[in-house]
Order: sequence, then structure tokens, then C-alpha cells
Amino acid sequence: MLIRILALLAIATPALAAPPAVIVDEAKVVKREPPPHGAIGMSTAYRISDVVPNRTMEFRKRVLHVGAAIGPHPIDHDEVYYVLSGEGDVVSDGVTTRLTPGMAAYLYRGAVVGIRQTGAAELALIISYPLAKP
Repeated sequence: MLIRILALLAIATPALAAPPAVIVDEAKVVKREPPPHGAIGMSTAYRISDVVPNRTMEFRKRVLHVGAAIGPHPIDHDEVYYVLSGEGDVVSDGVTTRLTPGMAAYLYRGAVVGIRQTGAAELALIISYPLAKP
């Protein structure tokens, strides 16, 4: 009987509600700046997740202008680079691979990583990774 009552309470008790969705217009979070990790060339950054309260992950769009690069740097989390347009060479622990639109590089914690724009067109990519836990 007690189990049946607890089961009914579980059904009747609504779960804690999630916060409302945060909708971000990239036009409102855009900034022209040198890319991180070496300031190699120029880029356009869309700091999408920066305006999200209590977030647990980073989600950004970055356009590397011709000749620009995010220089090699160690990462302490897994990270994904997803190519929207253009071409680039991603490096992970000294291994370089060409990326084109629709390709993603899943980069592992502990690696030294970076990406360089190649070719005539700018390289537009999404970069996502978890934030450090407090």
C-alpha cells in the first residue's frame, strides 16, 4: 500500500521546471576581434552562449578571415569544431587534417589543438565545449 501511495505521489508531483529557453540573435553578440591563442589574423566572433545565465557549455560561431588561425593550445575538456563554410586545417597533437563544410573535429581533453583558415574563402565554424565545473 505504501509503495502504491508513493507511486501516485510521484505521478502527481510535477518535476522541477527547467528555466525558459534563451533565444540568441547572433547579430546582437557579434564582435570583430583577433582569434584566441595567438591573435593570428582577424576574425568575427559570435559569442552566442555568453548571454545565457547559468550555462554549462560554451557555444560559439567564429569566422576566421583569410590567413587567420586559432593558434595551438592545450585543452582541459573535449571540444568540437564544426565547419559551416570555407576550409581549414585542424591540428591535434601535431596531426593536421583538412576540414571542409559539414565536417567536424572532435578534440579530446589533454590535446594541443588549433585551426587555420586555408583557401580563398573565410572559414566559418561552430566551436562547442563544456565549461569547467565550479
